Order: sequence, then structure tokens, then C-alpha cells
Amino acid sequence: MPASAHLPIAASGSFLITPNVGLMIWVLVVFLISFLILRKTVFPAIAQLLDKRANTISGEIDAAEKLRVDAEAVLAEYRERLIEARSQADEIVARARAAGDAHQKESVEQARAERERLLEQTRRDVEAETRRAIDEIRSDVAALTVMATEKVTRKVLSADDHKRLVEEALRELDFSALSGSEN
Repeated sequence: MPASAHLPIAASGSFLITPNVGLMIWVLVVFLISFLILRKTVFPAIAQLLDKRANTISGEIDAAEKLRVDAEAVLAEYRERLIEARSQADEIVARARAAGDAHQKESVEQARAERERLLEQTRRDVEAETRRAIDEIRSDVAALTVMATEKVTRKVLSADDHKRLVEEALRELDFSALSGSEN
């Protein structure tokens, strides 16, 4: 069968392009059988995998939502604790300031009382020293008066004369100016 056998096919066109009813039926039968086999075996497995994947994704979405809600709750609790901690810190600072102010006031009062005590002690010491100095000046004046009188009169005075002259000299002296008060 040389070239003449191929002429009728070439003349009628390609067998794939030309509709052939027998071939079409066989293609439909093979397609239906393949479709039924796939529908019974492969499609349920694919559907099951797709359902499983959908359930996994849905579970992950639910878990993510739960984590988000938990995170929001933890964040709210953290913010609440932060506000409470700030409140406690402010309270501690206020108490520390109050204690510091009280301590400062107490220290100032103690210093003031100590100063007053020292001033009073100094006043007493000055008064005592002034009295001692006045007494010493009185005794020196008395001795000087006696000596001056003995030299002027050129005689030794008796104890009574000595006492009288000292008292007169002391009356004439103004010791109140030295002590700051009337004596």
C-alpha cells in the first residue's frame, strides 16, 4: 500500500479533525469511566484533604482569635497594674516628701531650741562673768582707796576707818553701768 492508500485519508482530512461518531462515543465512554473512577476514589480523598485543610485553617483562625483576646486581656491587666504601680509610686513619693518636710521641720525646731539654749547659757555665763568682774573691780577699788587714803593721811587706818572709807568709795562709784542693771 503505497501512496494510494493514504490518498483517501488525505483527501478527507485528518482523522483528528474530522468528526468520527465511533471515536466520539469511545472517547465519551472512556471519559465517563475515568470520571466515575475518579469520583469514587480520588475526588473524596481530595475533598477530604480540602476539608481537613479548611478545618486546620479555621482552627488556626480560632486559635489566633483566642490568642488575640488573651493578649488584649493581658495588655489590659498590664495597663491596670501599671496605673496601680504609678499610683503607688506617687503615694510613696508623697509620703516621702511629707516625711522629709516633717523631718526638716523637726530639725529646724531642734536647731532653734538648741540655739535658744546656747544663747541662754551664754547670757548666764556673761552675767556671771560680769558679776565676777564687778566684784573684782570693787575689791581693787577698795584696796586702792585704802592705799590712797593711807598715803594722803600718812597713817594706818583702823579696821573701822578702813570699812567706812571703802563703803563711801563704793557708794560713789556707779557699777550699774558696768552690769547693765541697777545694783
